[in-house]
Amino acid sequence: MQDLRKVGFIGLGIMGRSMAYNLYRAGFEVTVWNRSASKMQEAAKWGAKLASSPEDLARTSDAVITIVGDTPDVEEVIAGEKGVLQGAKPGTILIDMSTISPDATRVLAGKAKAKGVEMIDAPVSGGDVGARNGTLSIMVGGDPAVVEKAMPLFKAMGKSVTHCGPVGAGQTVKACNQILCGLNLLGVVEALAFARKSGVDLEKMIQVTTQGAGGSWALANYAPRVIKGDLAPGFSVRFQQKDLRIVLQEAERLDLPLAGTALVQQLLRSVQAYGGGEDGTQSLIRVMERLGNVSIIPENDHDLPAQPGEES
Repeated sequence: MQDLRKVGFIGLGIMGRSMAYNLYRAGFEVTVWNRSASKMQEAAKWGAKLASSPEDLARTSDAVITIVGDTPDVEEVIAGEKGVLQGAKPGTILIDMSTISPDATRVLAGKAKAKGVEMIDAPVSGGDVGARNGTLSIMVGGDPAVVEKAMPLFKAMGKSVTHCGPVGAGQTVKACNQILCGLNLLGVVEALAFARKSGVDLEKMIQVTTQGAGGSWALANYAPRVIKGDLAPGFSVRFQQKDLRIVLQEAERLDLPLAGTALVQQLLRSVQAYGGGEDGTQSLIRVMERLGNVSIIPENDHDLPAQPGEES
């Protein structure tokens, strides 16, 4: 396999735009494609080349990275009519960094293999901050030799890169990560509500508990945002729900009860029902406020969309 100097990057959302830029800063020649042309123009300003389609992008790339919304989106940009596999030459490495079904990943890898393209799944964790700072945790599934070839790309985007096993293993570990993210977040909002109703200073509670056995990434990063009224998405409720849907579908296939994960998914559905699907996952606090009749978010950021029949 040739050196991977020319990198095609598909998907310039909250995560992808920073990841693509970090590849460019690391010295790779980056060509981008995104459904929204405005995001491509933003990338052009820092030096990215622009492609007219995933097929066009793949023709000139040694490696192609995809990070898009959901399983059907990945299938379309990779195996669709003008997808990557229509333009990729044999020996191209295809790296999907989206979060999708492990089974769908294995099917796409088979289609890629038939075209002489090696596919790796490499979903990420670390949110918008990790993407900007190049400190993402990357969970990789694929052939060891191909993974090693792609390692310089991963190191330009992440701090922790773990080869988890064959194709699909990265997605399985990412599913585990999302289980933990959801349950940790639920613990954070319950602790905030408990502290508020008990009359304890929230900042002091956060300061103490982040140093103890109950500390977590969610507590250190989301709790301070919540008490400032910052519900902006580092990772949106909509995408977390997509990830939890994948988890629960896999759990059903495995005959594995995941009661806590199912509860978080249902509580986040309440956030969506009140119009918060594009807010950050820390907006789970809104559900806790309603359930416990407790006010945690500062009042000037506390307006909730009214439900039908409810006064606004």
